[in-house]
Amino acid sequence: MQSKVSLIVPVYNEAGAIGPFVSAVEAVAASLDVDLDIIFIDDGSRDTTRDEIIATAKSNSIPIQLLALSRNFGKEAAITAGLDAAAGDAVIPIDVDLQHPPAIIPKFIEEWRRGAKVVYGKRLDRDAETWLKRLTSRVFYRVFNALSKSDIPPDAGDFRLMDRSVVAALADYRERTRFMKGLFSAVGFKAVPVAYEVPARRVGATKWNYWRLWNFALDGIFSFSTAPIRVWTYVGALIAGVSFLYALWIVATTLILGLDVPGYASLITAILFMGGIQLISLGIIGEYIARIFLETKQRPIYTIDPSRSVMKQKPAPQSGS
Repeated sequence: MQSKVSLIVPVYNEAGAIGPFVSAVEAVAASLDVDLDIIFIDDGSRDTTRDEIIATAKSNSIPIQLLALSRNFGKEAAITAGLDAAAGDAVIPIDVDLQHPPAIIPKFIEEWRRGAKVVYGKRLDRDAETWLKRLTSRVFYRVFNALSKSDIPPDAGDFRLMDRSVVAALADYRERTRFMKGLFSAVGFKAVPVAYEVPARRVGATKWNYWRLWNFALDGIFSFSTAPIRVWTYVGALIAGVSFLYALWIVATTLILGLDVPGYASLITAILFMGGIQLISLGIIGEYIARIFLETKQRPIYTIDPSRSVMKQKPAPQSGS
């Protein structure tokens, strides 16, 4: 029996991208000696994305499954839903905008057959992005890898092939605050990079603005490291030490030189500084408490709307058959 590979495709208001994406996958599938299927996860789209998926499924040669979430849960939850539903011997999360080029899939499968459990795409360049986004991305990966025990390879995203054993291991990671890049790294297994050029987005625009990216970065750091909350022990010890030395200096100058301590300016500066430090530390503590709050409620990561979902579509007959 041929190996089966499932593509996990989260979509949100991507009606115009469905047709070009499926056509690109079909062109690649013709040269593969594996059974390929596509699982679209509609993450609460408000346009005609669902209709486009259903229409495309009826006219192509690849089996297509549609999982419609009951509302917008976010890309991380949508990927999780796809991983839970996929039945392939290997699974590939991939974006619909073709910036994850399907032409790289044969290289993924080749490395997988050589024994790699994870094959991840490594972007060769990010020239299409702004300098600010490239800078903040590099800073984030360095900070994350410095704080976390799970290293994320630089310039690697969700685009990767994972063996069935890796997908089964990921199923045990059920935290509600999902940071999939971190989870992909945390689960371990042998990983091999495959470099690729990032093509320009053909249809639509990215849903990720800087505010969402900032919150996404915070989710990643707070989900995989206790360093941000632990560091305040050392900050408190440092401030206490400096304050003690300053107090000794005041006592010494008063006793020896008989000088009075200048009052208002130094006092108000110290009060404002300590107030700011306390608010920052409380904010970081609050971030962890908020995540504890979400975890203790044990709500589902996502909810599927069965009435809007479409199970596996039969592929259209091949021409000439």
